[in-house]
Amino acid sequence: MCNVLILGANGGIARHAIDLFLKETDAELTLYLRNSRRLKNMESNRVRVIEGNVMDIENLKEAMTGQDIVYANLAGDLEMMAKNIVEVMKATGVKRLIFISSMGIYDEVPGEKYGSILNPYRKSAQIIESSDLDYTIIRPAWFTNSNEIDYETTQKGEPFKGSSVSKMSVADLIVKLATNPEHGVRNSLGINKPE
Repeated sequence: MCNVLILGANGGIARHAIDLFLKETDAELTLYLRNSRRLKNMESNRVRVIEGNVMDIENLKEAMTGQDIVYANLAGDLEMMAKNIVEVMKATGVKRLIFISSMGIYDEVPGEKYGSILNPYRKSAQIIESSDLDYTIIRPAWFTNSNEIDYETTQKGEPFKGSSVSKMSVADLIVKLATNPEHGVRNSLGINKPE
């Protein structure tokens, strides 16, 4: 059994991941989000909900204490959020981080140039990669709401494959990474539906 802290627990991928964690693992989940009223039907003795903001270091530290894995699924000031997460993980001794980013942060998508729109994702990835954490950065293709788990991954430095991926597929990868803590450590994985 492991303790998993989910930052941004109301996100579309996070909701699928929560379902998979509860159905397929014995993980204890701490769901961290700005507005806890958004989470409905979280009736499980393996779930704890904390209302908080990743920008609040003290609240984040309280939520992170005793966790084994942090899974971050965030939007907003990603650079500052990444700095806070790394700082608090170091302070609490938590080593394993799964962080959702974006395809294209290494200019790995053939024929596409995303320019400055990806700078927050690039900067947050650089902060995480320069830490001593056991991180996995996940770089998904464009999301679909398809009810399927069908994906392949690419490594940093390899051309990105495909153009879309279901949120369920990304959630499946997250749960696999969390339940196999050695898998994907200090890697940046692109994820897409095979085409």
